[in-house]
Amino acid sequence: MTRLSPLKSILLTLLVVVVLAALYFTAREYRVIERLWFNWHVFWQSTDAQALGLDEFEVVVEGKVIEGLDDVSALSYDPQRKTLFTVTNKHPELVELSLDGQVLRRIRLTGFGDAEAVEYISPGTYVISDEHGQRLIKVQVDDTTVALDARQAEQLTLGVGAGGNSGFEGLAYDNQGQRLFVAKERKPVQIIEVRGFPRANADPTNILEVTSSRQRDAGLFVRDLSSLQFDERSGHLLALSDESRQILELDTQGRPVANVSLSKGSMGLERSVPQAEGIAMGDDGTLYVVSEPNLFYAFRKK
Repeated sequence: MTRLSPLKSILLTLLVVVVLAALYFTAREYRVIERLWFNWHVFWQSTDAQALGLDEFEVVVEGKVIEGLDDVSALSYDPQRKTLFTVTNKHPELVELSLDGQVLRRIRLTGFGDAEAVEYISPGTYVISDEHGQRLIKVQVDDTTVALDARQAEQLTLGVGAGGNSGFEGLAYDNQGQRLFVAKERKPVQIIEVRGFPRANADPTNILEVTSSRQRDAGLFVRDLSSLQFDERSGHLLALSDESRQILELDTQGRPVANVSLSKGSMGLERSVPQAEGIAMGDDGTLYVVSEPNLFYAFRKK
């Protein structure tokens, strides 16, 4: 039997170490273990756990260009106005859209930094997130609003992990539980719960509580988070991932129970959604998605 020289043995060992390290970091980056665990869990669970029936949705509006916009980010449904709201960050604006993706009005934003998410809270009240500054900013909007200045608004700064382009990408609000869910994009992927902001009144004794769940975050097998949507009827949370091209359904315990792909062929899509940045759900259960730079999608159950 031919023996390897000491040098060749060292080189072979180094090669094995490099390959194993590459496999480890690839598995960690793409959340392979978490995905395998999710698939095993879904295989054995009852279909009742998948409250929203994501696999039953089909695209009805695909990749419609939102005229006049070039960097949409996030999406929120206003049940009073029966419209959608999004934000832009290159030229900061809060934009109101019709349910078929038409621009209804544009509200100029001043001092909001890198606005990445918007969420409806109550009639005329919204929260906008500043990704770089990790700020949550409460704003009031009515039919006459044409501009908003962050300096005149109630704000909350959360120094959670890394800033920069790994900050707050998505918001969702649980009206009954009075919880604001905040999606941290990456490093690590994280969902934060905030109670006590925005304040419902001027009560100075208002208690602020910020929590997160390591167990829930560890089960998120997506590479990033770009938007959130809370379903009041089931108590489930939808998490949108741009890089993984997935919509993930989390149950009331924060466990993934279902998912659907935003790639070509899924839900009747003729093309993959290129960069999904916002998700919202209407009163009738229609799912709306926006993708940078200015694409609009709508999905309804078959």
